Amino acid sequence: MPGVAFGGTRIKAESILTTHVVFGMLGTLAAMWVFVEMLNVSERNIRRMIRMSIVTTTFIWLSFLFGGYCYVFLYPADKAVILAGPQPWAHSVCMEVKEHLFFVLLLLSTYLPVIARDGNMIRGRDIRRIGLAVAGSIVFLGLAMGRSGSIVSLGVRAGLGG
Repeated sequence: MPGVAFGGTRIKAESILTTHVVFGMLGTLAAMWVFVEMLNVSERNIRRMIRMSIVTTTFIWLSFLFGGYCYVFLYPADKAVILAGPQPWAHSVCMEVKEHLFFVLLLLSTYLPVIARDGNMIRGRDIRRIGLAVAGSIVFLGLAMGRSGSIVSLGVRAGLGG
């Protein structure tokens, strides 16, 4: 299995891909946490909400970095297998959607701490609604990304005859 040299050791492709998925799911869970905190925002939980919004951003960006590596260096071989296999739509639909929607997810996750730090979060309904929409969209898109990724993996498996 191909890997990358990192600090004198070889890291397998599965580890890099798994790290991408784990950071993506943790970022999604963190956004769900922020969503719940925003529903009940008060002086008691505002710091926790801000911290978790930063965690969301960090995990989503880490997922992007690991996923970008996978996409550039590892995915071309998988893409060829998918397109030659019985489920070419796994690439042409699911991966294409992931490629384009992920940038929306990056932007939303980067914007989330800005909203969470707004001084009017506790007493302002409008900023809270915007925050809930952003956090909810991150959760929805994160789950959609995870599902699309699993379909792409199934497309590879089907293309390999398994």
